Amino acid sequence: MATYSIGYDIGSSSVKAALVDTDTGRTVARVQAPQEEMTMQAPQPAWAEQDPELWYRYVVDCTQQLLTRPQVHSEDIKAIGIGYQMHGLVLVDAEHEVVRPAIIWCDGRAVEIGAAAFTGIGADRCLSHCLNSPGNFTAAKLKWVAENEQSNYQRSAYAMLPGDYIALRLTGQPTTTITGLSEGVLWDFKHNKLASLVLDELELDATKLCTRVPAVGVQGKVNEKGAGETGLAVGTIVGYRAGDQPNNAMSLNVIHPGEVAATAGTSGVVYGVTDRLAYDPDQRVNSFAHVNHGSEQTRIGILLCINGTGIAHRWIRQQVCGENTTYGEMEEMAATIPTGSEGLHFLPFGNGPERMLQNQDIGAQLLGLDFNRHTRAHLVRAGIEGVAFSFVYGMRVMKELGVDLSTIRVGNDNMFQSSVFAQTVATLTGARIEVHNTNGAVGAALAAGVAAGLSPDLASAVGRQEVLTTIVPSEDQRSALEDAYQTWRTSLDVALAATK
Repeated sequence: MATYSIGYDIGSSSVKAALVDTDTGRTVARVQAPQEEMTMQAPQPAWAEQDPELWYRYVVDCTQQLLTRPQVHSEDIKAIGIGYQMHGLVLVDAEHEVVRPAIIWCDGRAVEIGAAAFTGIGADRCLSHCLNSPGNFTAAKLKWVAENEQSNYQRSAYAMLPGDYIALRLTGQPTTTITGLSEGVLWDFKHNKLASLVLDELELDATKLCTRVPAVGVQGKVNEKGAGETGLAVGTIVGYRAGDQPNNAMSLNVIHPGEVAATAGTSGVVYGVTDRLAYDPDQRVNSFAHVNHGSEQTRIGILLCINGTGIAHRWIRQQVCGENTTYGEMEEMAATIPTGSEGLHFLPFGNGPERMLQNQDIGAQLLGLDFNRHTRAHLVRAGIEGVAFSFVYGMRVMKELGVDLSTIRVGNDNMFQSSVFAQTVATLTGARIEVHNTNGAVGAALAAGVAAGLSPDLASAVGRQEVLTTIVPSEDQRSALEDAYQTWRTSLDVALAATK
C-alpha cells in the first residue's frame, strides 16, 4: 500500500498543494486555489492585508481536490508540511479567532518603527545577535498594532506567522519554529533564545509568542476539527513548517553551505546557505535560520528579496495586455522586441519599500516612453527586463558579500519559465541556472515525510530531482544586455537620489 504526504505553499497570490508518494518521491498531483490570484487589501498607502481565514479555506479546497484522486484515501496521508509567505503577522485570541486582518510581508507601515528600534538597540548589537534590523519584519508590525490598535493588541493571545496559523487550524495547537522567529527578528542567535533585546526595546509581551517546535519534526497532529474540515485523518502528523523562501531553497536541495536557490513569484528571491552567522552591515540582504539550523549546526540562509517581480509582470498583463492574455503570449510578444526595448525601461519597485534599496520606496517607474515608437510589446519586454535587471542589481550585491552564484537552482514555475527573463539573469551574472522539476509544495511534502519516518533525512527526501533544463550565459547577448542594464541602473540611481 502506497503512503503519501501533502505539502502546502501558502502564498499571497494562491495556495498550492502537492500530493507526493513518499516511497518513490514521485509527485502524484498538484493543485491550486483559487485559479486566479488572491487580492491584497490596501486600506492606506503602503499597507497590505489579507484575511487568514481565506488562506485556510483554500487549504481545505486543495486538500479535498487531492483526496478525490483514485486509490488515495485519507488514512494513506501520513504527514503534511507547510510552506508559507514570510514576515506576516496574524493575531488570534484565546479562542483562536482572528483578531484583525493579517499584515502581510509587503506591508510597509512598520518601517519607521523598525528603524527606530535598530537605533535604540544599537546596530552592532542587533546585527551580531539577530543578524538583521527589526526593519519591516514581524516584530515591528506587532509593535505597530500595540501602538495604533491597543484593543486588538490586548485581545490577542498569540502573534503568529501565516504558517503558524494554518498549523493552528489543523491541530488546535499554537506553535512556531526558530526559523519562523528568526524571520520576525525575534531570535537571538548569539544566545540561542528569544531575542529579549528586541522584545524589550519594542516593549512587546513575550507571552504572545507561541511554543517552539522543530522545523522538521512532529509539530502536532490533525485534530477532529481539522480532520472534519479538510478530510484528512485524525492524527495525521504536521511534520514540517518554514517560510516560503527557506522552503523553496530546501525544495531545490539547497541545504548545505555554498548552495543557492532562486525564485521569481509575486516577489523575487535569491537564497544562499552558509555555515556562519553572516549579516550585511548595510542590510541590503537579510540572514535567517535555515530549515536545518540548530545549536549544534549553523545553517544560515542569506536572502535577497525584491518585492516587485511577479506582481509587476501580473500588473502589466492585467492593465496593459488584458486579463485574457496569457503569460505565454506575453513571452511571444517580448521576443519580437530587441534587447533594451529600444530605449524603454521599467523600474519594477511598486510593491512597497525595497529591502535591497535600504527600505526606500521609490515606486514603479516607466522611463523613455516614445508614443511614436513604442508598442504594447515594448512595454511587456521592458517589464520583463526591468525585473531581470533588479535581480542582477541584487545579485551583484550578494557577490560583493562573497556568495558564490556560479550555479543557481530554480523551480519550473513563475518568471523563470520566461526565456527572456532567465537568459538575461544568466548572462549578466555569469550564473548557470538549473531548472528543477519541483516547487515549494512538493518540497514541503517531502520534508514532512522525514518527520513521519518515511525518509531518513532532508537530503535523501529532496535529492531525487529531475533537472529539466539548464540556462547558460550568452556571449552573443552580453554586450547589448550590459548596455541596457547600465541605462536602467542610471535611472535607478536618479530615482534613489530623488527620494533622499
